Formats: sequence, C-alpha cells, structure tokens
Amino acid sequence: MPDNAGMKQRTRIKFCGITRLEDATQAIELGVDAIGLILVPGSPRQLSLQQAATIRRSLPPFVSAVVLLRNPAASLVRQVLQELQPELLQFHGEESAEFCDSFGVRYLKAIAMRDAQAPLDETIRPYAGATALLFDGHQAGALGGQGLSFDWRLIRDVSTQPLIVAGGLSADNVGDAIRIAQPFAVDVSSGIESAPGCKDSGKMADFVSAVARADRALLDRALQ
Repeated sequence: MPDNAGMKQRTRIKFCGITRLEDATQAIELGVDAIGLILVPGSPRQLSLQQAATIRRSLPPFVSAVVLLRNPAASLVRQVLQELQPELLQFHGEESAEFCDSFGVRYLKAIAMRDAQAPLDETIRPYAGATALLFDGHQAGALGGQGLSFDWRLIRDVSTQPLIVAGGLSADNVGDAIRIAQPFAVDVSSGIESAPGCKDSGKMADFVSAVARADRALLDRALQ
C-alpha cells in the first residue's frame, strides 16, 4: 500500500472577475473556494468599492474574498482593507515585495508568464512573504484576464509556496493544467464567461466538474 502522507486531495478553485451577485451565488453553490473582486482601472471586470462591498457581504463563511489590485497607491490598499476586509489581497502588477509586505496582511503575488523562461528563481525569490504565487499567462506590464495560457511545466517545482495557475483556463484544459503543474489552486475568469464580467452558469459548472475529474485521476494514479 503506498504512503499517502502529504498527498494533495483537492485542487482549490477561485472564480475571478465576479461582477454580479447572481454569479457569486452560483459560485458558492458550486463549492468554489474563493471569489475574485477586481479593482483595476481599465479592466472590463472592474468594480467600484461600493459594488465590491455588496458582493463581499454576500459571501458566507469559508468562501474567501480576494481583492485584485494592480500597482495601487498605498492609500487605496488601506481603504480596501478597511472597507472590504478581504481574506487576501492579490497584487497583479509590478509591485515590489517591500510594498506587498508593508501592509501586514496575507497576499497573492501574480507572476506574468507570457515571455517567461525557466529558471524563475530570481523572479519569485523576493516574494517569499506571499501566501501563494499566482502564475498568469499575461505579459509583464499588461492586464490579466486575457485568456492567455503558458507552459505549465515551467512552474511545477519552482517554489515551496502554494502555486496557483491562471490564464487561459477552461473546462477543456484545466485537467491538463492540474496534471502537469499539480497546483494548489486554479484561477479562472474569461474561461467561464459569456461576455467580460458576465459568468456563464453552464461553463462555471463544467469547470468545477473538470477540476474534480482531474483530482480523481491524480489520486487514482497515486494509489496504484
């Protein structure tokens, strides 16, 4: 019988770019672990603080609110922390590690992977204080949420921190991403939408089912 100590049982799921209460409600019903609220100017999924607060208040216990910011002013970060009280911040720009660490709260740091090549050690080393590293398919300096994927093989053993795969994921390919990268979590936005900011109920359900199938396949393989 194999030793199952430390075996990953389930890939966590974050639905990002939620803009409507009905989409947050379905995500909760599907068992999603985290909801991403985007406060980035220029994003088609941008929320005001008031809109984000409305969705944030709708989340039950054990569903995390993650607020996504890109190169924000420190004053905005402090306002977000005071008014939204998210479980996690997500820094999605060129923020320094010193800036991310300065607020004394848990955060995810996004790493742009469009032109990345191994090794990534120098890129991620400064962000040792991040709760997790989120690898996205966008180009450095560009907005995320563009539906761009990357070579998942680059990140499988890159860090001891929890890894999150984002960028270009859908029900059709998330199983491959989980099999190749074996991340702690996956993050999807455009891959579950009918239009930017409008989630599609069928695509949402299909994505969650695809993650569950991939997890079962990994577990079955580990038990053989």
